[in-house]
Amino acid sequence: MIYHPEKPCKKIQNFGVKMKGKNKKDNQLNLFMPELKKIINPNHALIKLEKKIPWDTFEKSFSKYYSKTGRPAKNIRLMVSIMILKQMYNLSDETVVKRWAENPYYQYFSGETLFQWEYPVHPTDLTYFRKRIGKKGVEKILKVSVEIHGNLTKEKEVLVDTTVQEKNITYPTDVKLYKKIIVRCVKIARQEKTDLRQSYKFTLKKLILAQRFGTHPRNRKKAKTARRKLKTISGRLIRELKRNLSKDTLKNYSGEIELFEKILSQTRNSKKKIYSLHEPSVYCMSKGKAHKKYEFGSKASVIMTKKSGIIVGALNIPENKYDGHTLPEALEQLERLVGRRPKVAICDRGYRGKSKIDGVKILSPKPPGKKTTEYEKRKARNRFRRRAGIEPVIGHLKSDFRLARNYLKGSIGDSINLMLAAAAFNFKKYMRRLEESLNYFLKNILNNFRINIVIFNK
Repeated sequence: MIYHPEKPCKKIQNFGVKMKGKNKKDNQLNLFMPELKKIINPNHALIKLEKKIPWDTFEKSFSKYYSKTGRPAKNIRLMVSIMILKQMYNLSDETVVKRWAENPYYQYFSGETLFQWEYPVHPTDLTYFRKRIGKKGVEKILKVSVEIHGNLTKEKEVLVDTTVQEKNITYPTDVKLYKKIIVRCVKIARQEKTDLRQSYKFTLKKLILAQRFGTHPRNRKKAKTARRKLKTISGRLIRELKRNLSKDTLKNYSGEIELFEKILSQTRNSKKKIYSLHEPSVYCMSKGKAHKKYEFGSKASVIMTKKSGIIVGALNIPENKYDGHTLPEALEQLERLVGRRPKVAICDRGYRGKSKIDGVKILSPKPPGKKTTEYEKRKARNRFRRRAGIEPVIGHLKSDFRLARNYLKGSIGDSINLMLAAAAFNFKKYMRRLEESLNYFLKNILNNFRINIVIFNK
């Protein structure tokens, strides 16, 4: 099906079995579609990157996720290349599909030979493809992004740090959660054609309005009363659903109702609180930032090589762990991607407590006052100054590679978004290396040409 923004699309059913799509290799000339090789710059960094990526490894790895029967799917190279382009250029699913139809470099990167005028896939196909390959599949894309850098990734010392990958949720408050529970309970009752004593449609509006400026001394009492009333209505509707729904129907909504009851029972000091109905795995982290005291999402561990600055590890932490406890899993992932473990991991003081993990020496700044030699002081100073270099890299992952806010669903979505961001960073870094080497080569040729002209004139 061709996706076009001006024409309404029918609902796409992708839940059935799909067979693996075939790669199109048609070298025959077309009168109306121009050949891409004739309209692109062969020295463009994206074209050179396309030649370096081993696309056959994705074909072999992801073929097992497809059946030999059913409707043919889009070919694997096309889907992987669009995912990489989306993350590299910080685009949404809808935007990257539109840009692909306009950009000949994107199309050549995806394996096309002739310029295409139609959209390659429907944006929702990218969602289904991410679900199909999962975390292991995305880790293979990250591994390829590491391997194209060659021996530069096999350094003895690495830099480690954690950051927060914020989820696409509103700032959580009890009132917002109670309101969502009421709306959802009414929706369940309508779906199952069950009568409720009251829908609370107009009451809900009045109570939400009473919450405005609730911290002001004049409004504090009214806001508190409204909050308690919302909580009471939420509990009442949950109990009413339990009474009216049949046992078989209630089983279908048991997970949701348990979630509602947990939200109603949690207090200010409760552990493992629920902050969002559609993203219950989100947890709260206090990072000590002046402009943002609390962040809601998941913790992300990033490992980078000390000299070359290549990301060799990107691991999502589903629980709010102490930074030092995230190191064993992060080093295991590094070994899977690079093939060996480093000798030294340089961290900040958030990792203090352990000096060695599975043969890897853990270094973090020591508190002042400890007696050390001048040489050790200078060496440590240089190391920890270099460790600070991972901070701007994390900043670039957030601002340029879609790590600032994660729009993918669930804990799996957190892992996929983080690893794709790290892979996009590595691919972009390789492209910059290619551009710099080309510029250096052209500059040398030009200088030699000028020298020869001067000698000839003399």
